[in-house]
Order: sequence, then C-alpha cells, then structure tokens
Amino acid sequence: MRVPVIAGNWKMNKTPEEAAALCRALLTHLDVLDDREVVLCPPFTALATVSEAIRGTKVVLGAQNVFYEDSGAYTGEISPLMLQALGVKYVIIGHSERRQYFGETDEMVNRKVKAALQHDLKPIICVGETLAQREAGVTETLVKSQVDKAFHDIAADEAKQVVVAYEPIWAIGTGKTATSREANRVIGMIRGTLGEIYGDSVAQAIRIQYGGSVKPGNMAELMQEPEIDGALVGGASLDAESFARIVRYDD
Repeated sequence: MRVPVIAGNWKMNKTPEEAAALCRALLTHLDVLDDREVVLCPPFTALATVSEAIRGTKVVLGAQNVFYEDSGAYTGEISPLMLQALGVKYVIIGHSERRQYFGETDEMVNRKVKAALQHDLKPIICVGETLAQREAGVTETLVKSQVDKAFHDIAADEAKQVVVAYEPIWAIGTGKTATSREANRVIGMIRGTLGEIYGDSVAQAIRIQYGGSVKPGNMAELMQEPEIDGALVGGASLDAESFARIVRYDD
C-alpha cells in the first residue's frame, strides 16, 4: 500500500527566524499520523534551522532544488552532498517555476534526478501543463513526455524511491484547482506511463501527488481518489493551521 506524502513547498518565503516560528506553530497543530508522511521544503537559507526545529519528530526535511554535480565552479548552485549533510531527505525537481523562470529542461531534470538518487535523496518530480496546452488538448502528450524524459535511464529499484507531483500550471497560485476526478484521471495516466516503462508492479509502488491550489477545503476530496497519493502544497503550507488541516484531510 502506498503511503501518502504531503509536502509543503515554502518557495522564496521565510527567513530562518520566521521558518523556526512556523515550525513551532505547525508542530503544535500537528500530530503526524503513521499512515502518511509530511515533508517541509523551506528555502536553502532555512534548511539548517528547520532541520533542528523538526529534530525528534516524524516530519521530514526537503529542499526545493538541487544541482547535478557534487562540487565545482557552479556559482549559486547547491549540490546533493550539501543537502545530504543538512539532513535533507526529499528534493523537489523540475517545478514549473524552475522550468519557466530559469530555463530548466527535461534533460536537466533527468540529470538532477539521477544525482539526487545517487546520494539517497528522494526526488519529487514535478510535471504539468499550462492553460494554453490544456486548452489545445495536449495535456496527456506533454505530461507523458515529461515523465518519459524524467525517468530516462533510471533503474526500476531507484524509480520506486521517486515521488511524482502532477501540478497543472494553470492551477498553481491561482485559486483554480483541477477537479478531483480530473486530477485522478491524469495521475492515472502518469501511472500508466510508468507502467509502460517499468511494468505494473513498479508503477503501483510509485507515489504520485497532486499540486495546484491545494487547501483544506479540497484535500479530503482529492484524497478519496484512488490514484492520488498526497499533495505538494504551496501557499497554504505557509500557514500552520491551514497546512495541519491539509495533512489531517480536515475540511
């Protein structure tokens, strides 16, 4: 049985002091349940602070990006070894904002996934379509291509460590959300694509989240769908009570 994973992507928000305060507030609201996993992904500058704040709890540390080399002349980048040293367990790779604003390609995503896995970091690979692509009817073709390229030359045993996040770009930060049925349909298609690559048993082991304006009011409905294995939460993860309600699936 797949254990749902709920990850909070704080994006470019929270100083270390603010991050510590958010963690303290969150932990007072949150009794982490044994049947789901909770991941916090603060900015790089707050990773050490959050790592200390969640020490001894069941909450897990994640990062928002990683580079694909261990070290070198790559000004401004963060290596998987650096994340590993801070206690990071998960890393978001290929978020639509990285693709849109920083020119991240499918090939770069694949290199980052391989680097993360090499250092025992679990990738959260983001895939999804724009509104124009959705209206043009190419959602399935585009997302399938993103999945194929992200998992290129990834062994089956390693693939089981990966989480996929389906984030329709038109729903990120807009207040619009794909219906639970539509999200489940596309996620089912993603699982089918993984089945074509690895076979059904591996595909059934890989967790696939939904992301895109996830909030307390829609989380319970999303989690009733059989293909959805959690959520990648943006803005709502910056509010302790709201994120705790999402983790608990409280309306």
